[in-house]
Formats: sequence, C-alpha cells, structure tokens
Amino acid sequence: MTPPARLSAAIEVLADIAARRRPAADALKDWGLAHRFAGSGDRAAIASLVYDALRRRASAAWIMDDDAPRALVAGMLRLQYGVAAPTIAGLFSGERFAPEPLSDHERGRLTDITLTDAPDHVAGDVPEWVLPALEKTFGAALLDETRALARRAPLDIRINTLKHSREVAMGGLTHLAPVATPHAPNGLRIPIGEDGRGPALHVEPEFLDGWYEIQDEGSQLASLLSGARPGETIVDLCAGGGGKTLSLAAMMANDGRLIASDDDPRRLAPIHERLRRAGAKAEVRTPRGGRARADVLGDLDGTVDRVLVDAPCTGAGTWRRNPDAKWRMRPGALAARVNEQAAVLDRAGLLVRPGGRITYITCSLLPDENDAAVAGFLARTGAAFQVLPAAEVVRATKSDLAPFLRFTDHGLQMSPALTGTDGFYVATLERRA
Repeated sequence: MTPPARLSAAIEVLADIAARRRPAADALKDWGLAHRFAGSGDRAAIASLVYDALRRRASAAWIMDDDAPRALVAGMLRLQYGVAAPTIAGLFSGERFAPEPLSDHERGRLTDITLTDAPDHVAGDVPEWVLPALEKTFGAALLDETRALARRAPLDIRINTLKHSREVAMGGLTHLAPVATPHAPNGLRIPIGEDGRGPALHVEPEFLDGWYEIQDEGSQLASLLSGARPGETIVDLCAGGGGKTLSLAAMMANDGRLIASDDDPRRLAPIHERLRRAGAKAEVRTPRGGRARADVLGDLDGTVDRVLVDAPCTGAGTWRRNPDAKWRMRPGALAARVNEQAAVLDRAGLLVRPGGRITYITCSLLPDENDAAVAGFLARTGAAFQVLPAAEVVRATKSDLAPFLRFTDHGLQMSPALTGTDGFYVATLERRA
C-alpha cells in the first residue's frame, strides 16, 4: 500500500471507532480481516497512524477546527510527525486510494494555526474533565507530563533472573540491540522503528525458553518496591495474567510461598503457561462459582507477610500505550474503580499478619485512585495500619530512583516525563504489631 492509501485506511478505521464507540484494537482487527490484501507492514503502519491520531486527538482537532477523522489524521501529521503543510497536501491528493484533496480552509489551518493559545486540556491532549485531577498530581509540570502521555511508549522487557542475569541475557540478545533500562535492575529496552513497531518478541526463541517477559519498566519497579524476599509468604491478590507474580517469584528466588489469585477467573487464564515457561513457582487459586464466589484465600487470613495489590484502575497512567482509552473513560468508570479498590484493599488487610505489609499499586495518575484510596483504607481500619514513608521504601531498594519520583502524601508517583515509565503509583502499608 502507498502512504496515501495507508492514510485513507487510517481515516476509515477512525471513522469506525467514532461511529461504533469501540476500542481501536477491535476496529483495526476488523479492518484487517476485511482487507486481506494488506500485508503485515501495511497493517502495522495503519495501526501506528490510528493510535498517533488518537494520541493527538484534541490538539489535532484544535488546529484543524474539525474533529472528523480526516482532520485528525491531517492534524496529527503536522503535530506528531512534523510534516509540513505542502507535504500533507501532496498526500491528500485525491488520486488513486488517497484521501480527498485538502480544502483551502484545511491548508490555511495547517499552515497558520499553532497550539500557543490552546487551553491546557487541548495542548496536553487529555479529556477536559480529567484535567483538575492531573493538576493535583503534576502541579506546574502538568503540560510536560500530559505531552509525555501523548508520545509513544518504549518497549521494555524484564530478564527472568530465575534463568539468567541481565548481563548474561544481554549477551544472548544482541540481535535485538537492547540497552539497560535507566532504573529497573533487570530491565532491557528494545529499540522500535519509526513506525512504532518493535520486533515480535513473543516468538523469539529466548522468550519461549523463559528468558524474559515483556513488561514496562514502571511495572518492574512497582514489583521491586514490594520488597519481596526469599522465604516469605506472599499473596498477589489481583494477579491477572501474572506479570507481577513472575517478578515476585524471581525476587523470592522460588524460595517461600507465593500465592496468586484474582477475583475474575478469566484474567488468570494465561498465568499457568507463563509460570511454566519462566520456571517460576506459585500456587494459583482460582475462584469458583457464579457471582457469589467462594473465598479461596480464607485459610491465609492473618498469616501473610506481604500482599501485593495491583488494583483495578482506570489505567490513566498507560495512555501512551492505550490512547483510545483516555477518550472512552467516563466519570462513572472512575467511581466504579474506586469502589473496587476499596474492596481489594479491605481484603488485603485481612490477609496480612501483624508486622506484615501491603503494597498498593495502580497504573493511574488520578489522586482518587491513589492517595485517596489509601486514606480511605486507613480511615476504615482505624489504627490497625500505618503508611510507611515512600522515601524509606525507595532507599531500601538501594537504587538511585528517588530523584525521578514524585512523593505524595501516602506513596509515590511514577510518570512518563519524570520517570520515563508508565504512570504507576505505589504505597506501602504495614499492619501494626
């Protein structure tokens, strides 16, 4: 497919997303099934155009004075790729498979309009209703951080130290041209192309042999901050597909008792194969039954050294990877997540022994899901728990991470601009003896 034809395809997919209010991944999959002549390179390029247009949806619509799919693509080319207006006009030629020619109004907007006077939610490409919450988190760094959220995310992997050290693995992965992640001690960053594509890491022989897992550096650091140690009893309460369970198993060197569970059995489905591939030892407890599922962790109450709560959240910290999610999120979804977070924190509180700890994690930048959730838990449990100062938790990792974090009232916040990671929040609570 020619570049103009790919632009037309991206416009078509964006129109489908808008009309049917569906996730971008679903629309892209359906487009590919309906256009089987498009090769893998074409599909990847179209996906990059679609996701980049969604990343810059508000600002592209601002400069084009239009939020139609063709306007979003044209505006994105100007803002995200730095393509000059005459070049964009050449791509929008109306010739074979190309988008219809630009109007005089569109040419003028691409040439003359900038984001200098745009409101913050437009310049930062975030929903207007979320802006006050982000201002609480970022303060004067608001625009730096929201703009970082509109960039592409890096491609990171975590080396599985149950099989190899990072140094040994790096030598065996030279064909991927990896570099060490800036902060995570077992992470490697893999270069991606100009089209946003990286290598197909999940089919590499080393992946199939369990050398590594694909995991953002922020997620790796969140696991590290749990302080998991060999010989402990640890519960990963919201284990999902098992990414952090695998991290914990490596930190524990398969020595101790690691239990993985999740309220939704469907999310646990991938964990068994991932544990096998990594050579990681964990006991998976899958809830059974319908809505009134039996508690599969009751026998552990009051005995657990550490509970990891990777809480269900809006995912506002992952908007670099899921740009369509920020435009689909509604206040009602935030309220629902806050209720779920309270429930899992309360369950974690029952599991922990006196002197034991809860590591509360979200991939969110919104205070309602972070400090406010911790404050609510403390209020509900009275004097039973105390918050450990996040700076002390970071020092215990013996890392140089502190200057790259924002310390909050109850925890710490990672961010794309400051930490170079997704927006993870971590707080540590200890049950008083």
